[in-house]
Amino acid sequence: MTDTSTQPWRDLADALARALHLAVPPIAISFSDAPPSDVPAFAAPMSEPTPDGRSGRVPAGCVFWVKAPHGAFTTRPEDHGNCSVGRYTHGLASLEEVAGHSDVATLLDSGWVTPDAVQRIPQVSQRPGAVTYGPVGEAPGAPDVVLVRVNGRQLMVLADAVPGLRIEGKPQCHIVAVAKEHGEVAASVGCALSRARTGMRPDEMTCAIPGTRLAEVVEAVERTAAVDTAVARYAADDARRFA
Repeated sequence: MTDTSTQPWRDLADALARALHLAVPPIAISFSDAPPSDVPAFAAPMSEPTPDGRSGRVPAGCVFWVKAPHGAFTTRPEDHGNCSVGRYTHGLASLEEVAGHSDVATLLDSGWVTPDAVQRIPQVSQRPGAVTYGPVGEAPGAPDVVLVRVNGRQLMVLADAVPGLRIEGKPQCHIVAVAKEHGEVAASVGCALSRARTGMRPDEMTCAIPGTRLAEVVEAVERTAAVDTAVARYAADDARRFA
């Protein structure tokens, strides 16, 4: 029996995947005060703590993104404890709480990020008791953020479809906060930290869409993709003169 409460979200996600020819289905990210009772907890074991106390069920919160297409799960704040950057951007810790950790020190000492830049990194404003991930059609209600993994051509379509789309850099995970807190569609070219931990392909980028804007974005993407297809067909036909 179809769950009619999730069907509209599933239909929107399927439409977005078709229009963009996504290799990986869109995922939903939802923040809540407590874990949803009808979503299983992420079951991997906790890592051994580092000397500074960092521990988690995955190397970084962005790793949950690559797990999420396979089924919904919920996480608690401690599950995200290994990556101080992700903890901060997702509102799970303050700068003061992570400032003394070795991973933060490494990033600052290497020059990967400056103290001033750290102060400007967007974060989720209200500390959640749980963050839930999964296919969009399995979200426990309306997702806060819909995240898609895209290549250059797909980002081209999104940039044309969504005026004002933000193109961000490092850290990759802060686009989730931009989408949730500011209602903006934001893409990231990625960051070395996340790429090493997630194993994302070199040609992949990410884009975060506010859940409240998903229908609007899907409609615009479908329209833009259709126009691009027509233009590409013309260009391919025209190029045959040079074969």
